[in-house]
Amino acid sequence: MAEDGKSSPPLFGDDDEDVAQSPEPEESVPIDTDTQKEEKGLFDDDDDAENGETKRDDTPPEKEPETTQAPLSSVSDEPKVSAGDDDSTAEADEPAKDEDEDDLDDEYTIEVSVSDPQKVGDGMNAYMTYQVKTQTNMPQFKSHKLAVRRRFSDFLALHAKLAEKPAYLGRIIPPAPEKSVLGMTKVKFSKEESSGSTDFIGKRKAILQRFLTRLSKHPVLRKDEDFQEFLEKTDDLPKAKGTSALSGAGFMRLVKNVGDAVSKMTSKMEESDSWFEEKQQQLDALDGHLKKLITGIDSLVTHRRDLSSATEAFGKTAALLGTVEEHEPLARAMSQLAEIEGKIDSLHQEQASKDFFIFGELIREYIGLIGGIKICFNQRVKLFHAWQSAQATLLKKRESETKMKATGKTEKLPDLEREIKDWEDKVDKGQKEFDDISKRIKDEVTRFESTRVKEFKSSLINYLETLMLTQRQLISHWESFLPEAKAIV
Repeated sequence: MAEDGKSSPPLFGDDDEDVAQSPEPEESVPIDTDTQKEEKGLFDDDDDAENGETKRDDTPPEKEPETTQAPLSSVSDEPKVSAGDDDSTAEADEPAKDEDEDDLDDEYTIEVSVSDPQKVGDGMNAYMTYQVKTQTNMPQFKSHKLAVRRRFSDFLALHAKLAEKPAYLGRIIPPAPEKSVLGMTKVKFSKEESSGSTDFIGKRKAILQRFLTRLSKHPVLRKDEDFQEFLEKTDDLPKAKGTSALSGAGFMRLVKNVGDAVSKMTSKMEESDSWFEEKQQQLDALDGHLKKLITGIDSLVTHRRDLSSATEAFGKTAALLGTVEEHEPLARAMSQLAEIEGKIDSLHQEQASKDFFIFGELIREYIGLIGGIKICFNQRVKLFHAWQSAQATLLKKRESETKMKATGKTEKLPDLEREIKDWEDKVDKGQKEFDDISKRIKDEVTRFESTRVKEFKSSLINYLETLMLTQRQLISHWESFLPEAKAIV
């Protein structure tokens, strides 16, 4: 997320300059090498401070197998089945909850806070650490109250571990916190806590807090062993490798490419589950409107900051005029006006910051979450194609078996029958994986929509309250100046 209060700051590096290149993680689903080369370009802007690159198994390929037909009826005596034509999706559109999930309002809770940022080292070797405090009654934790210190790269490493796990296919992984070479450069070389570095650290702390909070509220991800280790291991975590995070512009390009790839792949897939078609259209529309909204918010923030600068300049001019004015009541009024303008300048700055934090960062986070949903849709399409490929191979094996029996050449028949049995198992496994991820995605999207409404309502109310408070303060300042103006005679 943008952290310097600008629309799309050039974020492309961070505090882990000595991170080594990490080996590519083993992928649960094959990805075209052309796609890997293309995506490497998305990270090029972010590697000035690191040598490693974030790898994610679920990155969408540009090319997909041409096998797009639904399961062939000749494979077995069962009716033709296409994407979504299973018992779990052919009935109601309401998603079924996975058996391994708990409701968010069950008896177990976990509250995580990020605080006390500290600078370690000086110069280019400097980095920030944050205190992560946890209160929980979950039985797998060794204590109900925990406190550890983590550096920024530890947060990125946690995200990478979660994103790489095959068990989380179809899960919406919260977007990783962004890096900012500009912000961290100010922190690394500032001898004292300047306003710029303090503002950057405060924004980053809030982003890290949101990341951990979203993980802690997910009924499955909060039980992850790596998440637990992150929260309770008092020693330093193993050196993070390959934790290069996307800048704001890089992340937006990735989300766009994911969306385009999903659209292309879905068009090749015979989709008979109307739920997925409708959600794909809804998410595309929501994504587009949120991006327009963030553009408007960035413009508003820029406008308020320009107004703040103009107010400051006007106040200084009024102060200078008061020093040379010979008429004492008028000089006193001009001096007071300058003082009031200084207070109003501060109000404009504070409101610009609230515009950015309360609404802007929430919108950016949800654009990232929508990108995560599109990745889940992409994972489902890839599993569908893998299932279809297994169906096609099984059909060929059975055709070979029929020909072998017809010609009487049965010496290789036992081996072929074993192969057919293996491919039947693969087909059954492929269908189960496809059915499972379909149900899982429905549950994740339902949770996403419910949470989105609650969070947008809360942020909207909070934002309106800050606007009202700012206006009341403005009126109070002008009312305090009015008697001084009327005293001019």
